Amino acid sequence: MEYLAEYGIFLAKLITLLLAVLFVVAAIAGRMQRGQGNAPSPGSLEVRKLNDDYRKAAMTIKASLLPRKEFKAEHKAEKARRKQQAADKRARLWVLDFHGDIRASALTGLREEITALLTTASEDDEVLVRLESAGGQVHAYGLAAAQLMRIRDRNIRLTVSVDKIAASGGYMMACVADRIIAAPFAILGSIGVIAQLPNFNRWLKERDIEYEQFMAGEHKRTVTLFGENTEEGRSKFQEEIEDVHALFKEFVGTHRPQVDLDEIATGEYWLGTRAIDHKLADELITSDDYLLKASEQADLFHLRWTGKQPWLARVLSQTTDALLR
Repeated sequence: MEYLAEYGIFLAKLITLLLAVLFVVAAIAGRMQRGQGNAPSPGSLEVRKLNDDYRKAAMTIKASLLPRKEFKAEHKAEKARRKQQAADKRARLWVLDFHGDIRASALTGLREEITALLTTASEDDEVLVRLESAGGQVHAYGLAAAQLMRIRDRNIRLTVSVDKIAASGGYMMACVADRIIAAPFAILGSIGVIAQLPNFNRWLKERDIEYEQFMAGEHKRTVTLFGENTEEGRSKFQEEIEDVHALFKEFVGTHRPQVDLDEIATGEYWLGTRAIDHKLADELITSDDYLLKASEQADLFHLRWTGKQPWLARVLSQTTDALLR
């Protein structure tokens, strides 16, 4: 037991040191960014027509399978089909990707991509968001969901595809869609709120270290890492979490009125097949198959915003994620 206690102390010191290092690095990164002025971070929008990717893949296989004469005939026929499709007025499907971390860092690109497509997309178009996220900060995912609502507000059909996971804040985003499709073993749900933190007050007292905290406002700080937490503070903190959960449930209920909130807003998650039963999703299909079928009738355009993030900011982001996960 004494060994475990010493190990716990060592671990606490190590975490404290790492947090201090991260604080210093963040301060340096902030100074560097301020030194660069208020100019927006450089970036560019990439647009790729997925139909062309499918055609190239098909022709590559046919080149290996068909005799040379037959392949030439098929190649000629394919060119004619492409010419006819270019002349026809076909539906358009815009494809976006969102891979979320705790801070929803992909939000920067999502905002740019949605702003770009709204300058061109019409009510006859469709937007497919390939979403993958286990959730994270409430305010960040709230803004990400609001970005998707911009598409709905323009009366453009929005489909969200979940191949792996859309849980907690990820599902907050997904539920905005007109339609949610999911792979059979994708994870959906986790409509709940969680907060946790260690408290080092007892350890500080044992070493005769006094910690002082000053506040203006009764509930400016409810619980703390180093101070002595009170039952009143814990109760207030729990009250705040319950309120966030209530807002989360209200949001899901507004956008997916077909779900039974008492049944699904317990913090649990369900795999794709079970998610269909609970009306958390509408159809079992992978994004790959959905797009391949759609390409027969529509032109598919994949949008990707590539922003150049300073290397120091990237290191900080990756390190913070590693510590928090």
